[in-house]
Amino acid sequence: MWSLLQAYPKIFQLTYLTPLQSNFLHIFKLQPAPRIPSYYKPPSMFTYFVSSANDKQLKMEKKSWPNHFFPLLLTIFFLFSPFPLQTSLALLQNEYIRQPPRKVVVTPHYRSKSDPQQVHISLVGKDDMRISWITEDKDVPSTVEYGKISGRYNATAEGEHTSYHYVFYSSGKIHHVKIGPLEPGTTYYYRCGGHGPEFSFKTPPPSFPVEFVVAGDLGQTEWTASTLAHVDSKDYDVFLLPGDLSYADTQQPLWDSFGRLVESYASRRPWMVTEGNHEIEIFPIIYPHGFKAYNARWLMPYQESGSTSNLYYSFDVAGSHIIMLGSYIDFDEDSAQYKWLEADLGKVDRKKTPWIIVLLHAPWYNTNLAHKGEGESMRKAMEDLLYKARVDVVFAGHVHAYERFTRIYANKAAACGPVYITIGDGGNREGLALMFGNPTSELSLYREPSFGHGRLRVLDEVRARWSWHRNNDSDSYVADEVWLESLATTKSCWANTGDRNGSKDNKDEL
Repeated sequence: MWSLLQAYPKIFQLTYLTPLQSNFLHIFKLQPAPRIPSYYKPPSMFTYFVSSANDKQLKMEKKSWPNHFFPLLLTIFFLFSPFPLQTSLALLQNEYIRQPPRKVVVTPHYRSKSDPQQVHISLVGKDDMRISWITEDKDVPSTVEYGKISGRYNATAEGEHTSYHYVFYSSGKIHHVKIGPLEPGTTYYYRCGGHGPEFSFKTPPPSFPVEFVVAGDLGQTEWTASTLAHVDSKDYDVFLLPGDLSYADTQQPLWDSFGRLVESYASRRPWMVTEGNHEIEIFPIIYPHGFKAYNARWLMPYQESGSTSNLYYSFDVAGSHIIMLGSYIDFDEDSAQYKWLEADLGKVDRKKTPWIIVLLHAPWYNTNLAHKGEGESMRKAMEDLLYKARVDVVFAGHVHAYERFTRIYANKAAACGPVYITIGDGGNREGLALMFGNPTSELSLYREPSFGHGRLRVLDEVRARWSWHRNNDSDSYVADEVWLESLATTKSCWANTGDRNGSKDNKDEL
């Protein structure tokens, strides 16, 4: 530590990295004052300058005692701190500064009452797409015109509509229209309800390669806008969101604002989502069951996958079977969700669908101090099902940081278990979960509290490339990446499926 401090310039500025919260130890970082651009400095209640009496920076003499006293004081603090604080050389040396939460972005509606807003699409079955949107005008029909040429629509589909009330809020008319059959890898143009602008989308490819974007705990802040811009900078096929969408938290107009914020992205590529804790929105006595807004607005293909609830379902994309689980609905062995999952996994033909990917909200494995152990009861109930089925990857949100684990089963490294990845870092208003526990678990291969998104590019039946892209302010930086091998093609994992222990393997080649 002493050598590291001496390596820094001898004029220091100490800036805290996040708004102060109770029961948290706040991290500080040494940074040369003259080199910090103004846009890197978060507003700070505690900014200390080593200065002279006339308010100019003091250049300390090499042989004077002040030259050593301040670094020594900080060294003693870090070495003898009683808190379980992760302080690594990478954290201090990295030029990137962890940014605080940013402002909530409220997106207004500029179109007419009959024009569509909050347009988003989702996959339905093998060849269909569901178009969802909202109109303030209740007389607009739930119809979609579509075709392969812009402005020329040779097909029309009619769907259903709904609406809901929440305390004093009344939603607009929520339309859901299923169109198809559609050709894979094809661009379609469409118009909703006979009004407003033309939209377009591209269907996923019929086979490999296929690319998924994964981002959880999205919210609607300036960081959210940054994440979505980074996602949009490179093409992909399907957007996967493991819970916590709008962060409306019973403030229903924020659902509308979120829908308008993501429309330009969610209307062009299918968005497949599952619920998080911020979608519950229980109101005592009046709305005791929750998920009222979520179920009305974000209808997913649960019926097509044999599920009885919009809170858990599955679908196929180009040789990949995607399962969306519900962390906030019953999941024990007697539950409908458990029985559905068991049946769903039993139907997967790994020769036709070599990849199985699972998404849920509360992580089963987590070394961050935030939400520690909240997914444990669900893990104990369902982990056996995923392990026996040789699920390849499990994505979770909830914890506002990024963490990638090795393949795991029953809290131990297991070569035939899933890779667990926490990616609840989309840009929410609550900020980052900065604190990881020490010592670092040998199961955790990479962890970092930063906003960002991930990409899973499945190249073929055997290989997939996972990369995590940190939001480095205006840029997107690949901070973590790894090659994955499908367990369907790993012969050793099928030699004796009754062996639950697997072989230990915590290498970074998975």
